[in-house]
Amino acid sequence: MSKEIILNCGKLEQRFALLNHGKLEEYKLERTDDLPKAGDIYLGRIVNLDTSLQAAFVDIGAKKNAFLHFKEMLPGNSGLVEQYRSDQESKENIIPSKRSRKNAAPENSPLSQEASRRKKKITMEDIPHIFKPGMAILVQVVKAPISTKGARVSTDITIPGRFLVLMPYSDHIGLSSRIENGTERERLRKILSQLEIPENMGIICRTNGEGRKAAFFKRDLGLLLDYWKKIETKVAGGTAPMRLFTEPDLIDRTARDFMTDEINGIVVDDADACKHIKDTLKRIGGSKLASKVTFYKGTAQIFDYYRIDEQLKSVFQREVKLPGGGAIVIEETEALIAIDVNTGHGRKTAEQPEFVLKTNLEAAEEIARQLRLRNVGGLVVLDFIDMKSASDRDELFRYMKKLVKDDRAKTQLLPLSKLGLMEMTRQREHESILDQVYDPCPYCHGSGLVKSALSMSAEIQRELASVMRNKKYRGVALRVVMHPDILDRLRTEDAELLNDLEAKYKNELSFRADPSLHYEEFRLLDAESGEEVR
Repeated sequence: MSKEIILNCGKLEQRFALLNHGKLEEYKLERTDDLPKAGDIYLGRIVNLDTSLQAAFVDIGAKKNAFLHFKEMLPGNSGLVEQYRSDQESKENIIPSKRSRKNAAPENSPLSQEASRRKKKITMEDIPHIFKPGMAILVQVVKAPISTKGARVSTDITIPGRFLVLMPYSDHIGLSSRIENGTERERLRKILSQLEIPENMGIICRTNGEGRKAAFFKRDLGLLLDYWKKIETKVAGGTAPMRLFTEPDLIDRTARDFMTDEINGIVVDDADACKHIKDTLKRIGGSKLASKVTFYKGTAQIFDYYRIDEQLKSVFQREVKLPGGGAIVIEETEALIAIDVNTGHGRKTAEQPEFVLKTNLEAAEEIARQLRLRNVGGLVVLDFIDMKSASDRDELFRYMKKLVKDDRAKTQLLPLSKLGLMEMTRQREHESILDQVYDPCPYCHGSGLVKSALSMSAEIQRELASVMRNKKYRGVALRVVMHPDILDRLRTEDAELLNDLEAKYKNELSFRADPSLHYEEFRLLDAESGEEVR
């Protein structure tokens, strides 16, 4: 099989893997927590509006208030906007004085009409006059909470189905840009135009809709409109904050979004989940589609059997090897993701243009794969190996564009700059896999670094000198307890320095190793009483 989906269903987390000829192409991890997910719809309450940030903070019942940018507040609140515009026009239509009337443009002149249009336009400055703290507002999560930041929300609601996406506050009717065949696009437009879409609502045909008959779209639209009616009913009788609609879990989303014609099969290690996916696919695509789902009965863990866990190791490594001997080094920071490409060969070989191009193309393929696997987003800076040939640089850019074209996350890519860097942005709706799996180290706080044995030896000697200068401890026998690796340094390279300290301050020093202590931790004790002296 060329493409397979493997699902591992546990009590605490569900895992999704997409294999292409056995190679891991996509990986998703979902925990059974109650955090807001991208796609969830809430009736929230505005807590405050910050004009300096041009954003409102909305209580949706989560630990942290959601972030709502001013420009994202208008789509779902046309009634409030129209009322405000009407009030403003009423104020501006007060009869002016004779003096101002004399200088005014004629009522029907182009200048007068243009001024009227400008007055009617809603700007960011108008938002605090339309929306007030305490007001209930319908919002949808567009980015789940990441790190210390709360969810990002919008009033531009969308509800995705199998073949369509319903837009309750937009009358736009469109097609996925990934449907490229002109004849097929025309056929789909004709089908969409014949659907009974409520007034002031819009739809978008998803990529899954390519080649489907009109009946599939009609049924999908009916389900989506039913979802929306239920949401409206809850809004009418609900009190903010409350969740009105939750995005389906990973199992349901696999059936809805990922099971396309190019997928040869789904293998699931849970009998109930397997039956649920089969029933869902049979309902939306018939028995032929449902027959692609199989239940895994092996004794080994499903991700071990398909060698997925083995491939996942590269997701958490800083350096990833390339087939030709090169490597890419990935650094995740708060501001951006930096990726460096190394040849891994001698300088003479690395200067050959054909070898440099080959390594850069290999790196581009692995970079596109790693971005999907790690689910990293934001600004990504790629430092490829320098190429003198303009045609080689163009070939690399075209290849990178092709690789990110089918990424489910929205990406923007810029050509190589004069400094030899390629910049791209990648949309991220959830935490990266690294952030989901790991917590920052409580000792190094995420830096991945600890003080050297030399640094710790110097620190211990400073502390000893400070204590021994104190009259209270003059002549007192002192004991230092530390990590064994630090003690090795003190007993060998720094033994003479410690002897000098003993002679200078007339204190007897002894040292003990304690493997339970952290590398940067040590204890200074009174040797007789065992009490801490600092």
